[in-house]
Order: sequence, then C-alpha cells, then structure tokens
Amino acid sequence: MRESTSTGTGGAGADADAPGAPTVGIARLGTVVLDTPDPARDAAFWAALTGGEITDTEDDWYEVRTQDGWQLAFQLAPDLVPPQWPGQEHPQQLHLDLRVPDVAAATEEALAAGARLLRENETWNTLADPAGHTFDLVASAEVATTAVWGVSFDVADSSESARFWAQVLGDPVEYDGAEGAMLGGGKAVMFQRVEGYQAPDWPDPARPQQGHLDLVVPGGDLDAAEEAVIALGARRLPGEGEGFRVFADPAGHPFCLCR
Repeated sequence: MRESTSTGTGGAGADADAPGAPTVGIARLGTVVLDTPDPARDAAFWAALTGGEITDTEDDWYEVRTQDGWQLAFQLAPDLVPPQWPGQEHPQQLHLDLRVPDVAAATEEALAAGARLLRENETWNTLADPAGHTFDLVASAEVATTAVWGVSFDVADSSESARFWAQVLGDPVEYDGAEGAMLGGGKAVMFQRVEGYQAPDWPDPARPQQGHLDLVVPGGDLDAAEEAVIALGARRLPGEGEGFRVFADPAGHPFCLCR
C-alpha cells in the first residue's frame, strides 16, 4: 500500500445485458501490486517478461505498464517471507496468468530473465519470479506475444469471493465451477479454490499478503466507497493516507481503495 493516485484502466464495468450482472461498480481495477525486497529488480524482470515499460521509479515503489494495458507495481517489503508453492505453510496467495503463443519458448525466455521453473504441464508451466511470486505461462492461439491474462487469488470459497468482487468491480461472474470462478471484465480476476487455504493476515510478517490490488474510486469519494465495501463484507485494515485506505476482502486478501 502506498500514497498513490493510481490511474490504471481495468474494470470498465459490467455488461448491462448479462443476466444477473452488477450494473455499477464501486471501484475499478487500477494496479496489481507485488511485495518484494528489491522493487527495481522485479520491475526489470516483469518489464522484460511482458514487453512492458517501467513508468515510475522510487526507492520503495516501481511501476510497469505492460503492452496490453496492465499496471503492475512492486512495493518494497524488506523482510518478505516468499511463498513456497504449492504448499500452504508459506502460500502464494495470488498469481498472474500470462498467455503465450509457445510455452516452451516463453519459459526459456523467462528463465533467462531470472525466473525459476516450478512445474511443467502439457499446456502451461508454473514459474516463480525473482522474489518467489508464482506465475503461469499458458498456451494460447489468441496471442502473438506474451500477454497478461488475469490475476488469480487463492481462496477457500471461490463462489463467495466472485460474488464479492463482482459487486466491487461491477463485472459479471463469467464462470463459477468446482475448481474456481472468474469475473468477465476487461481484465480477468479469478479465484482458485484451495484445500486447506491459509489466509494472509497483513501486516503480520509471518502471514504476508504477497500482493494486493489497488482500486481506483471514480470521483474519489473514499467515504462512500468504504461504506459500500464494508456492507459487502470487507473489513478495514491498519494503514491509510490522504489518497488511499486499506481493507481485506472476505477471504482475507488486502486491497486498497484509492483516489
């Protein structure tokens, strides 16, 4: 979390014709933020991986704008306990999914940039970035270069998480199945059902968040936005500034509402 006026462009709103879809969101997806002991290193890695551009450089905060319009940020966390996927003793909490035209070639490029290969599959590979955050490279005939597909959160109840975030972002629930759920906005937000899920307890360093979403409140009325997300089941967490407030969703994942 950081004093910021993020201007990301995710979550444009729900399709009014989609059955049961929310028509008005509380906030839109601005930035996916990953905690790291070395923001400069990780920004360089993700810029290389996505063909993106580093757009902001401070001692404790770097930002990358990807070619496909995602805003990624890397926030200084000097004592970060990195995830140890796939267990829940030190859980990943969230990960990014990237679509690629050739999984093997994209994997080699990621390894050359500093990633570690964690698991190979037939149509996707799981890797870790230099800070230990997991990400998937998924084969797709729909892309010619590496493209961010979405951000996925580990949860105990994917249906509950999807319902909460559909109302927050104003995006419809596009899929809800036994293994997880997905929202159908312009930038995919997904929820992966995990057996034995262990929620983060930010700011406890022993149970780190690993990452969070910064959400932009249209019009900047943080009081109204806070009241709305609390009514949906969020709770306030420590930490706020003139331009942001910190909350946890029903699964325990922190997020910020930002002007």
